[in-house]
Amino acid sequence: MTVSSSRLNPMPLAGAAEGGPERFPAIAVCCLLALLMAAPLAFGAVEAWAWASFSIAVLLLSFAWAVHCWRSGWLQVVWSPLMVLPLALLALAMLQLRAGWTLDAAATREAIIKLLSAWLVFFLGLQFLSGASFRLWWGLALAISLYAFALALFAVIQFLASPDLLYFSIRPRWGGYVFGPYVSHNNYAGLMEMLAAIAAGLVLALRRQHPAKPFAVFAVLLCMVSVLLSGSRGGVMSLLAEFAIFITVMLLAGPASQPRRRALMVGFALAVLAGASFFWLDPGGVWNRWQQLAETRELTAGDRVRMSADSWRIARDHARHGVGLGAFATAYPAYQTVITDDFIDYAHNDYLQLAAEGGVAAWILMLLGVPGFVWIAFRGLRRRLRQPAGWLQIGAAVGVCGILVHSLVDFNLHIPANAAWLAFCAALALAPGKLARQNPSAT
Repeated sequence: MTVSSSRLNPMPLAGAAEGGPERFPAIAVCCLLALLMAAPLAFGAVEAWAWASFSIAVLLLSFAWAVHCWRSGWLQVVWSPLMVLPLALLALAMLQLRAGWTLDAAATREAIIKLLSAWLVFFLGLQFLSGASFRLWWGLALAISLYAFALALFAVIQFLASPDLLYFSIRPRWGGYVFGPYVSHNNYAGLMEMLAAIAAGLVLALRRQHPAKPFAVFAVLLCMVSVLLSGSRGGVMSLLAEFAIFITVMLLAGPASQPRRRALMVGFALAVLAGASFFWLDPGGVWNRWQQLAETRELTAGDRVRMSADSWRIARDHARHGVGLGAFATAYPAYQTVITDDFIDYAHNDYLQLAAEGGVAAWILMLLGVPGFVWIAFRGLRRRLRQPAGWLQIGAAVGVCGILVHSLVDFNLHIPANAAWLAFCAALALAPGKLARQNPSAT
């Protein structure tokens, strides 16, 4: 067996596998995408049976990748420096478990499995997409856009027909602000931020006369409307951040051009149309909630501020090794200042919760990981965007940035389906596919 490694090249150049045997068959990407599409439909894979099934399926797919490499006699691993950071966090969690530093051993074991599953999605995404053909890249972008459109359409219809029920018939046992297949509207918005950004990348990549472009534009519009109707303030904040990032990318990509100005005008028109559609479809409750900040049992903005302060105290008091990955819910009652009858199991700030659970080491990994991703994913913009397919990767990178912004006020990264999609979007943004060739379907 020939064994080699390839450092991830963030530029849109040919994959490192050129000159070697044929890369992985398209069925491998289809299987991974099918798993990712199924996870949100199972209520975000938050139930034990759902995330366990997803983890087993990803592990089996990883085994199939290893068998394929063995049978082909060629192993070439495309890697990224960002792969090391989750592995370091996994090592920290296992050390917490082994040394007895965690306050909840069962929760830490569960967190290890979920984190490993997300890392495998990132790893497999890089291996499957690196050196992939144009046909596969464009088919993947179109499939994700179709999925985003269908999911947003279902969510809007369910909101109008039975806003308190999942799949028109299931009432959550512990209540919640239902939207789409998620018990929490904020988690639905977190997923849609990533999918909408990929669809927006497809819009920017397709030529003006391409027959799929009107559909892609409408898919982005419907995704935006569904986030507005969900009533997620963090989701709207993230959409605005994504819009600002797209504008910044266009400005940094080079001198203004007619297509770029047209794209900016279309973007502003979509934002206005999404707002108008929201007021047309909203029966009144969502807008009232926006005006009053919180009408439901959901935590108010003031409660979230107090929870952040509580989480900071946990992180400060357990700075050396944290309370244990996944053990926040066990540690929080001793620090809780929020007056509520609800059980609080998340900090509603993924960064502070990570600092509380992992201590200084986790905080350092986070400070390295987020800026590191932004630097790798967005550097060399002019060279990348000379090719239309570069917009697909930029769209995925913007989606990652969107959910990272949302994580300041919610816990999307603790939802297995959203964490898996984040990992896959990161792989899309960083994979060195065959993007240097001209694609006849784009401008």
